[in-house]
Amino acid sequence: METEKVFKTKTGFCHVLQDKIVLTRDGIIGNVSKITEGNGISRILIIYSVISIFLLYNAFTEYQKGEKFNVLFYTSFAVFLIYGVLKSMNNSATPVIDRNKIKEAKFIDAKSGLTRARFEIMFEDERGKLKKRFLAL
Repeated sequence: METEKVFKTKTGFCHVLQDKIVLTRDGIIGNVSKITEGNGISRILIIYSVISIFLLYNAFTEYQKGEKFNVLFYTSFAVFLIYGVLKSMNNSATPVIDRNKIKEAKFIDAKSGLTRARFEIMFEDERGKLKKRFLAL
């Protein structure tokens, strides 16, 4: 009886074991994602928040100068970043997911030229919060 199934993801491999799912990062893309992302996404969310605050500050200074196009540009880009941060708050980059904590797993097919095929796994973390993990294929 086979106890482990392995398939390739965008940044490495997914090992499906009897009791848990383990994600490993191999190769060039995996090493880059280890450096930039780590095992959490909080760092990138903080960076996006700081950038959006900077853009809102620029929008305010441009408003005082009377530059309406720049105000609209800075504000719309800041709102886009804030929306992304708020939408990503419940995402996770954890490398190990217990199978008994998984609430839902669904496959989302690729849109040709736009997105990659991926799995979305909804699971409960150590604190009991519902998190979402993306596995890009």
